[in-house]
Amino acid sequence: MRSTGTEEFLETYGFRPARKYVLVHDGKEYDSKAIAGVAHRYCHGRVLKSDEFSAGKAAAAGWLLKLGFEVRTPKRNPDWVWDELVLACALLASNGWAQIEASDKRVVELSRLLQKLPFHPESTRGETFRNANGVARKIVDIRTCHPDNFGKLARTNGNKLDYEVLNAFLSAPANMAAAAQRIRSGLRSGEFLRLPKAPLEELEEYSAPEGRILARRHLYPERNHSLRERKLAEVLSEQGHLGCAVCDFDFEAKYGAHGAGYIECHHVVPLHVAGEGETTLSDLALIYANCHRMVHRSNPWLTIDQLRALLAR
Repeated sequence: MRSTGTEEFLETYGFRPARKYVLVHDGKEYDSKAIAGVAHRYCHGRVLKSDEFSAGKAAAAGWLLKLGFEVRTPKRNPDWVWDELVLACALLASNGWAQIEASDKRVVELSRLLQKLPFHPESTRGETFRNANGVARKIVDIRTCHPDNFGKLARTNGNKLDYEVLNAFLSAPANMAAAAQRIRSGLRSGEFLRLPKAPLEELEEYSAPEGRILARRHLYPERNHSLRERKLAEVLSEQGHLGCAVCDFDFEAKYGAHGAGYIECHHVVPLHVAGEGETTLSDLALIYANCHRMVHRSNPWLTIDQLRALLAR
């Protein structure tokens, strides 16, 4: 198997990837039924076909266990996250929403790029993690979510997030394509691999339609330049307290010393609109947590003035 590769080995002998049991050797997983079937040739002169195992799905696994091999259930590859889907959807959109086969060099290149993304620890990745077949399969999932459902494809394993990313591309294709390009550039340069992890709540506060890795990139230099602290100082100097730009809620006035100095910082211009560039104090606004969530609840986001008008009504 090592000389030919798992996929070629399975195709050569007519087996499908294992779903129930895998043989483990030197820390690697191998398809138990395929191994048992091909090993049959060395004992009986011919390969045992997949449908010739007569004792049920666990027959091969049971036989291998009796021989002293380690057999276990295979690792399931982790679900796709937003940034991965942005890259897959961008490739599909660039191809006119037409299906792209696993052998296509663009799919192979994307597979290698996805394997560099820092979202999934090695311990959660199966042998087929984001391989070319898996990428091609996800592209099919996305295509079946398209409102035109090209070719009236049968629904596959597409999920809610597939729909959300696709809809983002359909409503703002240029912005999403640009986001995909920024993710690619950051991964190729190694810049994103050096970013420290940002807490989940911070990424939600600064959420951006293009994905968490770009929001994290934006948070990192902002934190380094202490923009938030400078914005707080500016507002304190002008207003005398840290009031919400929408409703004037003041955490310290409500909660006393426990709430002193706390308020959420909002980017007035969304990252996917502003693109690359430096953030200035005028790009930021201090907002009460509830108001912040209301700003982010729609796409496109509400402006400070729009939310203030809603509150006034």
